[in-house]
Amino acid sequence: MAEIVNLRHARKQKARADKERAATENRATFGRTRDERERQRRLEDQAARFIDGHRREPTPGET
Repeated sequence: MAEIVNLRHARKQKARADKERAATENRATFGRTRDERERQRRLEDQAARFIDGHRREPTPGET
């Protein structure tokens, strides 16, 4: 005998599985790890400090 399946539940389960699969693909394509984001932020801060330290004149608004 065949098992009775509630089509509404089956449809929702399939939609959830499809969403999770798409999310996994997007994380692999677009995502960066926390370490990568922090490393990038540190490099940007370091570059900004380097540039600020080598200015000849103060920026407008500074006294």
